Amino acid sequence: MYIPIGGDMAVRSRAVIGIFDLDNTSYSKHTRAFLREAQALGEVLDVSGELPKSFVLTQEFGMRRVYLTQFNADALARRAQRRIGEQIHGR
Repeated sequence: MYIPIGGDMAVRSRAVIGIFDLDNTSYSKHTRAFLREAQALGEVLDVSGELPKSFVLTQEFGMRRVYLTQFNADALARRAQRRIGEQIHGR
């Protein structure tokens, strides 16, 4: 199943490691360092089209990606849960 994350982009639900709120997580020096490193390695993709509110961390085929999105983390988490529920119930 795919989770729409904005900017005509969707990611595979099984590739998602986590969905993080930028306002809450950017206070941590560890998160800031992680995002700087991901940016330096070319792993950050901004699909927000505006000021990003959250980021989605994925890993698939040995590649890590950080997608910056305009949606808040709760909305993306609800989308992911709904997609997984549809998959489980065969819809």
